Amino acid sequence: MTNKDLLFEKVTLGSTTIDNRVGVAPMTRTSATPEGYATDQMVSYYTSFARGGFGLIITEGIYPDDKYSQGYLNQPGIVYDEQVQAWKKVVDFVHQSRAKIFAQLMHAGALSQGNRFVNETIAPSAVPPKGEQMEFYGGKGAFPTPREATKEEITEVINGFVNAAKHAKAAGFDGVEIHGANGYILDQFLTDYTNQRKDEYGGSTENRVRLLVEVSKAVREAVGQDYTVGIRISQGKVNDYSHKWQGKERDAEIIFGQLGQAGLDFIHVTEYEAWQPAFPEGEGTTATDSAFGDGGASLARLAKKYSNIPVIANGHLENPGTATEIIGKGEADVVTLGKGALANHDWVNKVKAGEPIADFQPEKILSPNAKIKDFEAQV
Repeated sequence: MTNKDLLFEKVTLGSTTIDNRVGVAPMTRTSATPEGYATDQMVSYYTSFARGGFGLIITEGIYPDDKYSQGYLNQPGIVYDEQVQAWKKVVDFVHQSRAKIFAQLMHAGALSQGNRFVNETIAPSAVPPKGEQMEFYGGKGAFPTPREATKEEITEVINGFVNAAKHAKAAGFDGVEIHGANGYILDQFLTDYTNQRKDEYGGSTENRVRLLVEVSKAVREAVGQDYTVGIRISQGKVNDYSHKWQGKERDAEIIFGQLGQAGLDFIHVTEYEAWQPAFPEGEGTTATDSAFGDGGASLARLAKKYSNIPVIANGHLENPGTATEIIGKGEADVVTLGKGALANHDWVNKVKAGEPIADFQPEKILSPNAKIKDFEAQV
């Protein structure tokens, strides 16, 4: 067996066996209907990755409730039966091409820049988000200052994830990924400067990770033991990609240790959504870099060390050698590709055949907006 063959071994995450160790990372594409229904274009888009050899596909972030979770206009939801049925078509076509597909469940919190249900945002605290809204997702200007969520609203957030997970299971998804990364609401609770609460959800790292643990446990209880559940974790955010945990490895020990005991089947780590044009090429932290820039372990290695559950790694792994290396070192069990997948819907088939990998061209795929282009959905 060559080193490259490591990428093409079967792997099991929870109750899901995947044909290889290469997945498509979740990437927001704002291509659903205004009512949040997955479209035939999305069916073709996701199916193209399955036909291209990817063993696992993780969907774009799906909003889980009809309150404060929606982050972008034309973002898909999984709140109503009609939305569930629309996703079922995506799932069925992906399964016909022998790939597995997880639904990523995302509550935007303070980073919402398009919500058809409400005109305000909630967050752990009334702290204005850094940066500006992302124009390629349809926003513009500063983010509004959120309102501090009440205890009742925190319970509604948990219930939203629970109901969405049940709906994802009903739609036939092989599992769900709870979005706890990239600056959205669960990450807002985890982050020191966005969480100024004085109750049990604020203050210490143990308190700030509490909501992520509660959501994970509640989802696990709702879907049962025989359904795959994971969470995505990052330090960087879509509006603050260079953020690092202040407590460094001590924070990693608490966060990954707590999540490792929360009934999850995997942790998906990424430093930031590296495919987005908002981030200068070559800047930020990649999956193989030191998590805290001090020459120490990568975030993936720390997740593996302290959680003792399978880890998915994301961040500039489109080079087959780099992807193989992080698997071979035992730092990750699966890798996911963002830019590499967008540029090569058939990345897995190309690598298997020894064919060259195309470079990512953001101006072709993500300009003038992040919507799926017709050529991407040709299968």
